Amino acid sequence: MALRGIRGAVTVAEDNREEIWSMARLLVTEILSRNELRAENVGAIIFSTTEDLTAAFPSSSVRQLPALRLVPLFDTREPAVENSLRLCIRVLILADTDRAQKDIRHVYLGGAKNLRPDLD
Repeated sequence: MALRGIRGAVTVAEDNREEIWSMARLLVTEILSRNELRAENVGAIIFSTTEDLTAAFPSSSVRQLPALRLVPLFDTREPAVENSLRLCIRVLILADTDRAQKDIRHVYLGGAKNLRPDLD
């Protein structure tokens, strides 16, 4: 097994807790599913949000998933860059996997698909 970084991002329709929590859970569960990862192989999950998301921490929703209860989670703010994507949650999952780097499935959903069209 090797430690791999798996990226993803998703946009939300508006800055409210339910939307942030729902989309953060969707993003993480989709990454785990597409990469056939089990929670015990996840070392840490790091979230970042754009400055226009202030209603909730994405990690708070993922913490509610029983399988990920013991995984270290961290939230941070993205730098405010002119003309960058708004209302965006990004994630980096660090996990042990047998997959080669070229076989990792990064996940970009909603308006965040435009961030990495090369991965579609």
